[in-house]
Amino acid sequence: MKKSTLAVERCKTVSTIQKILGGKWKIEIIYYIAFQDIHRFGELRRHIGDITESSLTKQLRELEADGFISRHDYKEVPPRVEYNLTDLGKSFIPVFEHMKRWGDENLGKESL
Repeated sequence: MKKSTLAVERCKTVSTIQKILGGKWKIEIIYYIAFQDIHRFGELRRHIGDITESSLTKQLRELEADGFISRHDYKEVPPRVEYNLTDLGKSFIPVFEHMKRWGDENLGKESL
């Protein structure tokens, strides 16, 4: 069979991960919650910088719906909401560590 007639098989697992974590800010949000001990909306927004409130809200809601983070509303005035990694989110930490190590080894400081 000719190469041009073969269909490329997609890896469904990788495709699913890309759909879940493919948002512009999701990896960075998980990073701050996991490694920088940042759990509140305002703190996340300040550390990320260029993100809008609506975009941060959308990304947080999607991460919560996908089971990576949990949201705790303290029902206080002024409002206080904190985000934490779920067990699923915590299970992603070794992936971050590998990504960091790979980046340090292969991208060099000049590209960061």
